Amino acid sequence: MFKKVYFDNAATTAVREEVVEAMAKSLMEDFGNPSSTHGFGRSSKSIVEQARKDIAKVLNAHSSEIIFTSGGTEADNLVLKSAVKDMGVEHIISTGIEHHAVVHTLDELEHQGLVRVHNLNLNSKGEPDLNQLEDLLKSLEGKVLISLMHVNNEIGNLLDIDRVTSLSTQYGALFHSDTVQSIGHFQWDLQKQKVDFLAVSAHKFHGPKGVGFAYIRKGHPIKALISGGSQEKGMRAGTESIHNIVGLAKALQLTQENYHQERSYIEGIKRYFIETLSREIPSVVFNGTSADFEKSTYTMVNVSIPIVNEKASLLLFNLDLKGIACSKGSACQSGSQKGSHVLSQILDEKALEFPALRFSFSKYNTREEVDYVVEVLKELLG
Repeated sequence: MFKKVYFDNAATTAVREEVVEAMAKSLMEDFGNPSSTHGFGRSSKSIVEQARKDIAKVLNAHSSEIIFTSGGTEADNLVLKSAVKDMGVEHIISTGIEHHAVVHTLDELEHQGLVRVHNLNLNSKGEPDLNQLEDLLKSLEGKVLISLMHVNNEIGNLLDIDRVTSLSTQYGALFHSDTVQSIGHFQWDLQKQKVDFLAVSAHKFHGPKGVGFAYIRKGHPIKALISGGSQEKGMRAGTESIHNIVGLAKALQLTQENYHQERSYIEGIKRYFIETLSREIPSVVFNGTSADFEKSTYTMVNVSIPIVNEKASLLLFNLDLKGIACSKGSACQSGSQKGSHVLSQILDEKALEFPALRFSFSKYNTREEVDYVVEVLKELLG
C-alpha cells in the first residue's frame, strides 16, 4: 500500500482549518451585499474593510492600497494593462521566465503596438542581468515599468529585490512584481521596500482559491480592468466575495503569526530533501538556484532526473500511481504539451532531454514523506 504525498504546494496549498472556520462563519453570517446601504450591507462592508486593514498591517501598507481581485493573474493583468493604457508606460523591462500571466500579457500589449518590451539576459541559473537593467534604465526615453517576479514559480529563484527597487527609484521607473510565490512566505515592509505594484493569490499560502489582491502604491492612477460597479474604489467592479476575502486575510495573518517557526520547519524539509536526493541519486541536477538557500525560496526545488527516454514521458504518471503529487513546471501549464518556458531559456539542449520536476513543500510535509519520494524515484530509475 503506497502513501499519499503532496509535494505540489507551489501549485496550491491545503486550506488551514482556522481559515475554513472563519470562512464558514462568514458564509453563515455575512450574507449582505457590501454595496447595500442597509444594516446587512453595512455589516458586510465593515467585514471587507477590516480584512483590507488586516492585510495592510501585515505588509505595512495603507489599506487604500489593497484592491481585491480573483487572484494573481487578474492582479497582474490589472496593473500591466492599466500602466500602459492609462499611465503612459512606453517601455517594460522584464524577462522571458516570468509567470505566463505576465509573459502573455506583455506579448499582447506589444503585439497591439502599445508598448515595447525589453527582456533581460539570463545566466545559466536563470538570474537576470541587473547591470543590463541599469543600462536600459539609463538609455530608455519615456516612462518605464520594470516587471520582475520576486520568486520564480518553477525554479524558486529569489530576485535581488532591494537592488531592483534601488535602481527603479534612482532612475524614476515604476516597479511591478508578481509576488504570488512570495507573499505569505516572506516578510514584507512596503514602507521600506519601494515596490509600486504587487500581485498576490491566497491559495498559495493556505487560503482559498479564487481570491487575491493587487497592491497599488498611493498616487498611481490605475483604472479598472473589469467595468461595472464602483466596488474596490472604482478599480475592480463586481460584488466582493466576502467569505473568500475573510479567508485571505485570516490566512495571511496566520502566516505571519507562525512565520519563524514554520519557515524553519519547511527549510528543514527542503534541506533534508536535497541531502537525501543527492546522496541516493547523485546524478540529479538542481535547476536554477533552487539548491542555494541564499538565492532561492525555502519552499521548493526543481530537479532534472537522469532517466532514459522511454521512461521519461511516464515519470509523472508513475509518481502519481505511487500517490506522489509534484509538477513538471507550473500547474498553470500542466495541460500543455510544450516544455517549460523557464527551463528552455536557461538549459542547453542536452540538459533539456531529461525530465525536470518541481517539488514544493509546506508545514504539512514530513521527513518520512521525503524518504518515500526518494525511494520511489530510485525504484523508477532502476
